[in-house]
Amino acid sequence: MLENESIDLAGIEARLDTIQSLKRKYGRTVEDVVAFGEQATRKLSELLSRSERRGALDAEISAAEEEMRAHGEQLSVLRLSASRRLAEKVRAGLKVLGFARSGFSVALENLKTPSAHGYETAEFLFSPNPGEPLRALRAIASSGEISRVMLALKSALADQDDVPVLVFDEIDANVGGEIALRVGIKMRELGRSHQVFCITHLPQVAAAAPSQFVVTKEIKNKRTRTCLVEATGRSREEEIARMLGGKSGSALAHARALLNGKL
Repeated sequence: MLENESIDLAGIEARLDTIQSLKRKYGRTVEDVVAFGEQATRKLSELLSRSERRGALDAEISAAEEEMRAHGEQLSVLRLSASRRLAEKVRAGLKVLGFARSGFSVALENLKTPSAHGYETAEFLFSPNPGEPLRALRAIASSGEISRVMLALKSALADQDDVPVLVFDEIDANVGGEIALRVGIKMRELGRSHQVFCITHLPQVAAAAPSQFVVTKEIKNKRTRTCLVEATGRSREEEIARMLGGKSGSALAHARALLNGKL
């Protein structure tokens, strides 16, 4: 430094004070302060050009809404066609399962505001008896009816359904004889593409399964325990005979016929 060179201490101190003040407000380091300034500049530029940006956004929104409308209308057409085909297949399946004159349809209700799934919602309508109007399946069907409708639905959708495991309970409610055989056969067919669990008291349904397990309860050390044992071979014949009403020779012969698919 030259001797005649003056130092502006006041200016330096003022500058340092300014830097410290900026750091207190906008960041711990000078770099943070600079970054904040750049960000503020960008925000100011966006605010100044807000009207132009708003016009561009409005145009993008309009284009997106038009595209959504086109796809939604296309989906509605496909959904209507698919719902009619599905209802026809389910009605055919229900006839096999004992609902010879039941009604089933898929109602599509338009939405005021479209959702991620389109412009309408779907509701399954069901009438178990002739002369009764179609009503929402979820509101009127008994557990046994719902199980059989689900079996018909799953059978109709077997090629498209990606649910790997199906559980049916009380599917044999108010069913017997020939209809029980049909229920068992339908479930065995469905088991080719899904893993199917069925809780049943019908020998016709149990005999159609590739595997059968017997559930019993026992009291041991004052505790109730549930036991699950697979029935195979002779024990399965005896269990099917028991479900038929006894273990007589005729019952065992009937059980073997069921297991061999001769009934």
